[in-house]
Amino acid sequence: MQIQVKCSCGEEKCPEWAILELQGVVEAQPSFKDRLENLQIGILCRPSSQENYTFTVGYHELTGSKVPLKKPMLVLKKIKLDSEEKKGDISSSRVELDVIGIIRQRILFKTRPKALISKPQPIGKEKGSAAVSSMSN
Repeated sequence: MQIQVKCSCGEEKCPEWAILELQGVVEAQPSFKDRLENLQIGILCRPSSQENYTFTVGYHELTGSKVPLKKPMLVLKKIKLDSEEKKGDISSSRVELDVIGIIRQRILFKTRPKALISKPQPIGKEKGSAAVSSMSN
């Protein structure tokens, strides 16, 4: 079976993604087990122009740094195409992969989390911060 990979955004305009690498396990509370898609798990922030990042999850804050990947990775979206050809009564379907992003960097959090005594930061649009959500298919 041949799978075609295409990029509709163009090589120079492909969105940059990053991988968050955490030590340990991030577990959802039992009340969220059925709704993991697009579940916001924390706030990623780069306090200044340097390559250090903070990731706040609940009352815990992690500090990490940006590290380049040895080999870039693609983020792909699977598209099923129904083909016109019919073999007997069964219609065959083709699969195509569309490139939706490229990953060249990872943000590595290799230290233990620091406990926050005050309330966690409210989720909002602060300069240099982004909410991080889970993805599942």
